[in-house]
Amino acid sequence: MPLRPALAAVLLAVGATAAPAEQPVEQVIDREIDAALAAAAVEPAPPADDAALVRRLTLDLVGRIPTLPEVERYVGSSDPGKRAELVDRLMAAPGYARHQATQFEALLNPDGRRGGGVRDYLVGAVADNRGWDRVFRDLLLPDHADPPVKGAADFLRPRLADPDKLTTDVSVAFFGVNVSCAQCHDHPHVKDWTQAHFYGLKAFLSRTYEAGGAVAERGAGVVKYKPTKGPERTARMMFLAGGPLDDPSARELTKDEEKAEKAAAEEAKKTKTAPPRPAVSARAKLVEVALRDGNADFLARAIVNRLWHQFFGLGLVTPLDQMHAENPPSHPELLTWLAKDVAAHGYDLKRLVRGIVLSKAYSRASRYATEAAPDPKLFAVARLKPLTPMQLATSLKVAGTDPAEWEKGKGDFEKRVEQAEGAARGFAALLAQPADNFQVGVGEALLFSNGERVTKEFLTDGGGSLVARAAAKDPAEAVGLLVRVAYGRPPTADETRALAEYVAKRSDRKVEAYRQVLWALVTGPEFRFTH
Repeated sequence: MPLRPALAAVLLAVGATAAPAEQPVEQVIDREIDAALAAAAVEPAPPADDAALVRRLTLDLVGRIPTLPEVERYVGSSDPGKRAELVDRLMAAPGYARHQATQFEALLNPDGRRGGGVRDYLVGAVADNRGWDRVFRDLLLPDHADPPVKGAADFLRPRLADPDKLTTDVSVAFFGVNVSCAQCHDHPHVKDWTQAHFYGLKAFLSRTYEAGGAVAERGAGVVKYKPTKGPERTARMMFLAGGPLDDPSARELTKDEEKAEKAAAEEAKKTKTAPPRPAVSARAKLVEVALRDGNADFLARAIVNRLWHQFFGLGLVTPLDQMHAENPPSHPELLTWLAKDVAAHGYDLKRLVRGIVLSKAYSRASRYATEAAPDPKLFAVARLKPLTPMQLATSLKVAGTDPAEWEKGKGDFEKRVEQAEGAARGFAALLAQPADNFQVGVGEALLFSNGERVTKEFLTDGGGSLVARAAAKDPAEAVGLLVRVAYGRPPTADETRALAEYVAKRSDRKVEAYRQVLWALVTGPEFRFTH
């Protein structure tokens, strides 16, 4: 039942900051979202049905569509706690760590660089539920001697040749701020950010270099820049908030120091070990400053906004790299509460994710009662989200498999899922990471329309395939199976009639007919999006 306008106004005025510290995350989310809906006099969409919700949760938490047996068990259950049980089971599955690592890879490397040590590190970090502050520290201060952490160096290493890009990438990924707009002049839209902030952030990072494949750091250095007016300046270390820091090591290296640096780099190359960290580490200073009270709001708010965007398809602040005073969040009290809560609980992202997906706001249907949908920033209706390359490729593997295969040797289920992901990875590399204003590109359209690879990898008719299973049934039963596997729901009467007629007219080549039906299903919009 919608909140009364007067009560909504009170809640908005008080804000989520007044909520008890241990209040469940989902309750705070729903209170704030419902209050905003009531204030706008907008009725939210009804809850999604069970078939849609199990599909959404499985895609969002482990990166694939559910198998038909998973759908049937969830839809057929009358247990009132089945949603929480499903969420906990999916988040405990190995696929959760792999899928979330893929999502974090996209956050850290939006230009498409994937794999390598960063992925290995992230899979381990998610599996161990390391706090986001720890992940931030490990990626900025990788320890080459620590096996679980050394892969984190692959975040910094490819960026070391371009300190300006490194500065922007660190700011965007961890603080939700694109400071590149202040590189050539003071920020045109945010009066508080000047060139001094861009180059002050760069001063923390510019001393880092590659030595024999390892990430190394100089113990001294300076960054100079040319302002729009006046003489050249020397940058002082400065975070996005607060003033410049004292830094006695801000000086040019002596010739002896330069010679020692080259010798250390040569030794690192020979021994394949990283040079020792300097007594004064500028990157360590950045981590220290960024995690201080007040400054840590940047890290906490940015990761909350990223995860909200991941699960809702739209951030509380959008664009994601424009979190500043001139671009306020749609629900400021909610973002403030979530950021404080995640920091207070050791940056436990699993706790945050669980709260998000258990909220009423997350579980709403994607269809609205009227043709004109409300403002997306109200989160009154679920937003359609294009599948990521790995979600799509792995889901194609699931859709092309006889559902009975998933039930053989139940102890091997997770192993089969991992094998499906591995087999799908090459195909996923051919697809583009979707942006907010997603449209199917020409390359993807041609790949699905004309490419033999789709047929060979996902639509085979060999043993254990869905096409072979369908070909052994009568047309009406077969097309019903195909729709339920691909979409997780029964076909409509019109779908059954049209698809059965299509197959019946091709009785002399029914295997190919069923292959074409499955192709039509998995290339359609209902399969391409999380809804």
